[in-house]
Amino acid sequence: MHDAIVVPTDGSDSARRAVDHAVDLAARSGATVHAVSVVDATKLGPFTPSDVAVSEIRSSLRSAAVDATESVARRCREAGVECVTAVRVGVPHETIVAYADEVGADLVAMGTHGRTGLPRAMLGSVTERVVRTSDVPVLTVGPD
Repeated sequence: MHDAIVVPTDGSDSARRAVDHAVDLAARSGATVHAVSVVDATKLGPFTPSDVAVSEIRSSLRSAAVDATESVARRCREAGVECVTAVRVGVPHETIVAYADEVGADLVAMGTHGRTGLPRAMLGSVTERVVRTSDVPVLTVGPD
């Protein structure tokens, strides 16, 4: 059924719900879960690399991304599911789609934040952009 399932994670409750579904699917099908966390390059700002504060912010964001993927890896180990982790820097939806292509994923499982109304219509969301641009099916997991 599935061989490789990509699970983008930021450590949020929404992402954790998607992880649970992905791990369940992987356990049933023998798939490998690929946990990826993307440090959003668009939010790092136009700073110089020598700026100490920016370096600390980048380090903190990267650390949070590593923590998020390691949390997925722990969940996979508990379920006896193989897991690969990755942290990337880039535009989140583009990086997730590229990573899914890179690992030959046949499913992307990701949470939604349940946003509705004008802010969502104007800004879109990472999940919506992945759904629109991915060549593989995307399982979206809503709140609760």
